[in-house]
Amino acid sequence: VQALMDGVLLGILFALIAYGMALQWGVMNIINIAQGELVIMGGYVAYFLYMNGIHPAFGVIVSPIVMYFVGIGIYKLVINKVVDKDLFTSILATFGISILMMQLMNFMFGADVVVAQSNFGTTMLFDNSVTLPNSKIFASAISVIAAIILVLYMKKSKLGRAIRATAQNARAAKILGVDTEKVYASTFGINAALCGVAGALIAITFTLHPYVGLPYTVRSFMIVIVAGLGNLPGVALSGMGLGVFEEF
Repeated sequence: VQALMDGVLLGILFALIAYGMALQWGVMNIINIAQGELVIMGGYVAYFLYMNGIHPAFGVIVSPIVMYFVGIGIYKLVINKVVDKDLFTSILATFGISILMMQLMNFMFGADVVVAQSNFGTTMLFDNSVTLPNSKIFASAISVIAAIILVLYMKKSKLGRAIRATAQNARAAKILGVDTEKVYASTFGINAALCGVAGALIAITFTLHPYVGLPYTVRSFMIVIVAGLGNLPGVALSGMGLGVFEEF
């Protein structure tokens, strides 16, 4: 039961990271090797708040805002030049971004393993035989809220409809007046913002160091492959399944 509950809580967080990858992969046809580094950079935003006397839980608000603009910047500098190229080109480009971000985080924060202490305490279940850190429960709840907000935004907003139209047929969307360049930039920014939320939650729940991003990239890739592009319920189930599998 302990492993099952830990795995589900962990898997919900994995699913949030994979949501962003599935979104930008489906819209832009880009496999983002720097996904994990975006997550860790988002975690360092929360850690920066913690080091300056602000509770790291506020990172779930500040980090996605910062990371959205980081995502837009990366798109303008690099991704817009490879968005029309083949998948292999995008893999090479984002791999380069990944290496650059690792070295940048190492330069800014050092290579030590760090954690932002939340002091949320623990919840004891079943006569104290199951122990759940409240930070994991908090991370899962915020992940679910972020995913719901994303789904509603994609369904209700004008930009969300433009993103869905571009994902279905970019050429037809462009003919009908959709600014696909803006859609691509916004999609990459939204992905980075989701990574920012996940990173802030990881900073509270687990540990950070500049070179720990790759496992999150690999997990996201696995989840999206198993679930299939555009299958958000599948991403959630696949993420939780991976989390439970890892715990067991």
